[in-house]
Amino acid sequence: MEPLIDSAALRWYGTELALLDQRRLPGETRWLTVRDADDAAVAIREMAVRGAPAIGITAAYGLALAARQQGRACTPEKLAATVRILGQSRPTAVNLYHALERMQEAALHLHGEGLIDALAREAEAIHREDQAMNRRLAEHGAALLPEGIQVYTHCNTGALATGGHGTALGVIRSAWQAGRIEGVIAGETRPWLQGARLTTWELMNERIPVTLVVDSAAAHMMASGQVGAVVVGADRIAANGDTANKIGTCTLAILARHYRLPFIVAAPSSTVDLERPDGRDIRIEQRPGEEVRSIQGVAIAPENVKVANPAFDITPAELITAIVTEQGVVERPAENGVASLAQG
Repeated sequence: MEPLIDSAALRWYGTELALLDQRRLPGETRWLTVRDADDAAVAIREMAVRGAPAIGITAAYGLALAARQQGRACTPEKLAATVRILGQSRPTAVNLYHALERMQEAALHLHGEGLIDALAREAEAIHREDQAMNRRLAEHGAALLPEGIQVYTHCNTGALATGGHGTALGVIRSAWQAGRIEGVIAGETRPWLQGARLTTWELMNERIPVTLVVDSAAAHMMASGQVGAVVVGADRIAANGDTANKIGTCTLAILARHYRLPFIVAAPSSTVDLERPDGRDIRIEQRPGEEVRSIQGVAIAPENVKVANPAFDITPAELITAIVTEQGVVERPAENGVASLAQG
């Protein structure tokens, strides 16, 4: 059966969702079948699907599947518990909440078959809109990059993390297609190694030159003149321009400021959270210590060593050269604010 909507990480068939299990890349390509909201929540929580836009899309489909399971007895009130379960699966990514809010609004005053159909259509709209948004965002961001440089990026913000082209990696992809850049330097991104496993995999599949480095090599690469700009994504952007992104992002921003390099954040407008005045109001997800004590089940640290494993950090707005969404660009967000970039 052909999917109704097909993208790099998600395939929607109308009655079920297939997710590319990103925990197994690059060694194995395996698709997980998601038949209900519990499957969706587990896939999000256990990192089978990751990246703020892809998480939001997955949650939307999960709620649509929950409605289908309930059948004619389905009402918005009966879906409330499912919304809570999905909302708790990854607390930092604001796209998750935006997607669930949209789904709840689509379900207002409906029940039964009408509600089921409305939620399926809304989830599909969220997916398609993300694909189109990625392209617009990438066009805005690619124009900001100096020509003839290598771009440093962190984590994975490409087609695997979104509904399509990608956010920060979409900017890089579009810049390469336009002949503006010479290549990419990808930080490995401990502890889940999204840069090593996923970003390099995406770029190599598209024959975009990429060099993988350990995270601690970033300063050396910048100091030696091998980096012309840093482009990263964001899981949440506060009203003052502070951004939450994968742990290690703030370190890169500090280094970029020291070496006078552009530091660009590229993310969808749904990531802008004007209800959070600054980064101190963004909840940082704390993940299990075992993710740091081992790599793919192989112990690399003493079994009982204490671990702090924040999944994200906050980059202050004053360290950011520009923030890009599909709505446009704000340069020097610490001075100019980000209200114009919020989802309309």
